[in-house]
Amino acid sequence: MYYINIFFIFSFLGHIIENIVYTKVDSGILYGLWTPIYGIGTIAIILINKYLNKLKIKNIFKIPLLFLTSAIFLSIIETIGGYYIEIVFGRIFWSYKNHFIPIGKYTSVQMMLLWGIASILLIYLILPIINKLIKKIPKTLTTIFIYLFISDIIYTHSKLANFFYKFFISFINF
Repeated sequence: MYYINIFFIFSFLGHIIENIVYTKVDSGILYGLWTPIYGIGTIAIILINKYLNKLKIKNIFKIPLLFLTSAIFLSIIETIGGYYIEIVFGRIFWSYKNHFIPIGKYTSVQMMLLWGIASILLIYLILPIINKLIKKIPKTLTTIFIYLFISDIIYTHSKLANFFYKFFISFINF
């Protein structure tokens, strides 16, 4: 349940942060108050850190390695997410072409630095606080969020399927 709760907490926080920073009405492709790429990214950072802990690397090397590995991995996740949204939903939610050293349209060196810093802050400042709270989340609440999330995915993709069906029918009738 730990990783599921982490996913929901950080998907929600990511949604809130995006709406505050970018002042958009909605963040992401789903209807709920979550942006899953943040939950996925957070779990990735935790797993990277867990792996580095198993290697028993001294902090003087571990922190830069966590920074670099997370920056690269999260940029790959962001790039995959960007192309997924563009291909499946026909929308471009972000483009980093104007950022410092863009790497394609969905990531840049500037964002890689941000993700690296965010990963260090997450592991050493944010998670110790969140981990105390996670233990208090009832399993019933987590289960409700799982059902809501799955329902949101089904609803979002069914609307997409309906759109493609109408597009296909109109194309045939043309």
